[in-house]
Amino acid sequence: MTITEAELSQARENWGAGLVAISKAYDESGIDAARSLAEEVIDAAYGYDAGPVLFKPTLASGEQTFRPTKKGALSYFVAHDDEYPLDGGFALLGWREVALQPATSFIEGDVAMWQGWGIFTDKDGNVTKANKSFAYKKDADGVLRIVLHHSSLPYQP
Repeated sequence: MTITEAELSQARENWGAGLVAISKAYDESGIDAARSLAEEVIDAAYGYDAGPVLFKPTLASGEQTFRPTKKGALSYFVAHDDEYPLDGGFALLGWREVALQPATSFIEGDVAMWQGWGIFTDKDGNVTKANKSFAYKKDADGVLRIVLHHSSLPYQP
């Protein structure tokens, strides 16, 4: 079950489309709709069912910098969880377009890694660029699951 570059590209597209869908759901129908969709997106993209995911979100800090559980990831995306008081809900920021531009990738059998830039455009046309790294493992059903997700804002010398 070797991963292909096409599968890697599709997994990134799906992740970006999920983020945009969550933002739109929030804007159009509120937090409950966004939370429900975020759970679906996380279940479809991440490997939390197989164990901890090495997830370091862009806008997380302190003892909650890393989000190895689905609960932590859900809070990062849609906030509204008292256990994560610093979360603002990254997926609630009005995203309308996500482009993940590759820098490089590595594929070895059922494991793949990718690095590049995430270009996020909000509903007002504002653009945010983040450094992204994803590692995937193909599950028993042949679905790529994110098992590592690292994101950071670019260094500004």
